Amino acid sequence: MNKIDLTFQRLKNKGRAALIPFIIAGDPTLDITEALVLKMAECGADLIEIGVPFSDPLADGPTIQAASQRALQKGVKLKDIFQMTGRLQRISTPLILMTYFNPVFQYGLKDFAEGCHRNRIDGVIIPDLPPEEAGPWIHEARASKLDTVFLAGPTSPLERIREISRRSRGFIYYTSVTGVTGIRGKLPEELEWAVKKIKGLSKKPVAVGFGISTPEQVKEIGRYAEGIIVGSAIVKIIAENLENQNIAERVGDFISSLARALK
Repeated sequence: MNKIDLTFQRLKNKGRAALIPFIIAGDPTLDITEALVLKMAECGADLIEIGVPFSDPLADGPTIQAASQRALQKGVKLKDIFQMTGRLQRISTPLILMTYFNPVFQYGLKDFAEGCHRNRIDGVIIPDLPPEEAGPWIHEARASKLDTVFLAGPTSPLERIREISRRSRGFIYYTSVTGVTGIRGKLPEELEWAVKKIKGLSKKPVAVGFGISTPEQVKEIGRYAEGIIVGSAIVKIIAENLENQNIAERVGDFISSLARALK
C-alpha cells in the first residue's frame, strides 16, 4: 500500500471522506503553487491534485483552461514542476499529478514515472489515456510505485467500469457530469445512485469531481463517496487574487470551510 491507499484506509476508519483540492502548477507562479500546497495541507486537504498546464486540454472548462494559459505564459515546464514537488518533503499529504498523455509521451514514460517517484508524487491521472491502451504506462508506473487513477463517468457502461476498476490504483475518479470541469449550482440527481453502482462493481474508493464548489455539496457527497475533488472553485479564487499577497490565506480559508463540512 502506498500513501494514497493508507490515506483512504485511515479516513475510512474515521468514517469520513477525503477532501482532494486541485490547482494548476505555476498559476500564478511555481513559488505560489508551493505555498498553496503547503497551506491546503495545513487547512485540511487529505490528498492534493496538481495539474500540469497544457495547451489543448480535453476535460478542463474555461476556468482551468485560463489557469493553464497563465502558467504556460510563464514558461512552466514538467522539469520545473518536479523541482517544486521535490521540495514538498515537509508534508505527508499524498500528491497526485494530473496531466494529459502528450507531455508524458514527450518526456518518456519511464523517465516521467521515475521523475514522479523521485519528486514526491504518489499518483498520476491522465484523462485522455484509455485504460485499454495504458499497458506500457501502467508497467512503468507500477515499477516506480505510482498509482494510476482512471476516470469513469455517467455514460460509462458496466464492463468499462469493471475495466477501469481493474486497472486503477488508489481510487476511481468519477466525473459527476458529462462534459468539462466547472462550477455548477446543483449536483446531478442521479449522482448518489451512480456512485453506489460503481461501488457495487469495485472495492476501490470512489472520488467524485467536476462541478463541486460549496461546503454543502462536499457534505452531501461525503455521505456516499470516499473522496470529493474540488478544482474550478479553488482556481477561481486564485484568479481573483493574482496580485494579492494573501492569496494562500484566501485559498486556505476556503479549504478549511470544505474540510469542516466533512467532520
